[in-house]
Amino acid sequence: MSEQVPMISYEADAVLRLRKRSLLGLSLAAMRPHQWVKNLFIFAPLLFGRKLTDLSAVGAALTTFCMFCLLSSALYIFNDWLDADEDRAHPEKRNRPISSGELPVPAALLCSASLAATAFCLAWWLGTSIVVVGAVYFVLIVAYSLSFKRLIVLDCIAIASGFVLRVIGGAVAINVVPTHWLIVCAFLLALFLAFSKRRQEMLTLLNNAVEHRKVLGQYSVAYLDQVNIILIGAAIVSYALYTVAPETVERFGTDVLIYGTVFVIYGMLRYLALINHPEKGGNPSKMLLRDRPLLITVVAWSLYNAIVIYHITLEEFLVFLFR
Repeated sequence: MSEQVPMISYEADAVLRLRKRSLLGLSLAAMRPHQWVKNLFIFAPLLFGRKLTDLSAVGAALTTFCMFCLLSSALYIFNDWLDADEDRAHPEKRNRPISSGELPVPAALLCSASLAATAFCLAWWLGTSIVVVGAVYFVLIVAYSLSFKRLIVLDCIAIASGFVLRVIGGAVAINVVPTHWLIVCAFLLALFLAFSKRRQEMLTLLNNAVEHRKVLGQYSVAYLDQVNIILIGAAIVSYALYTVAPETVERFGTDVLIYGTVFVIYGMLRYLALINHPEKGGNPSKMLLRDRPLLITVVAWSLYNAIVIYHITLEEFLVFLFR
């Protein structure tokens, strides 16, 4: 029997807060800055490419991060414009600036175009290769908004591919070659997050799910549960294999990265538990920012890998921490 949970109640004064905002405030809300946390994938090549101490590489990665933030926000606004009618059937998304009617469509589209233009100016400053990556990402997300989001499985693959392009963009910006392992791990993690969100939408919206997103009519909670189990196992195993792969051991001169897998296991299992909570599992970005154990896990994983990859001794780490 399919699991069902009651439709969750969101903040009742959300629309009133929107009405109190200026046009600038509404545009900023439509940009969804909380979603920029997804662009942290850009920094994975900086960490694993041993470029954290290279200031020029750090600057290039930060600029690429800003570029993807602007570009993704432009595409969020474009997608919200296309989905305005369907979003009105969602208890939370109906309060977004465009679907609520508070942000005029011409102003929203002008903001979207301006953000995209600024993003590609940054990309051009970084180099032709980043322009190409940005253009592929732009085309992919536009195709998702216009078509892929209505196709079962392909909708989630398109979302996950966007995360892979973030990793590739981060690698290209600092002139390192991303390993196949890094791309596979990023893809599996992103795919897990995408299918998890579909599952949460079905549980939250129940009979109204298809009105909000037509593709949800082709999914079932039982199917998504099976997919999530497969993906979480594949992601953990792939990451563990990456840490002990001969090329990884040779590159970093150690095989102790494998012990950092405990953070990956805990983080993914913690997330799996959270998505079963109807009020916490709807948005991966907000969940990462609001769930303290999950945030601590990500920080701990990053610190552990930095210590191992850069051969930082305990004494050096403590001096850095308390200086």
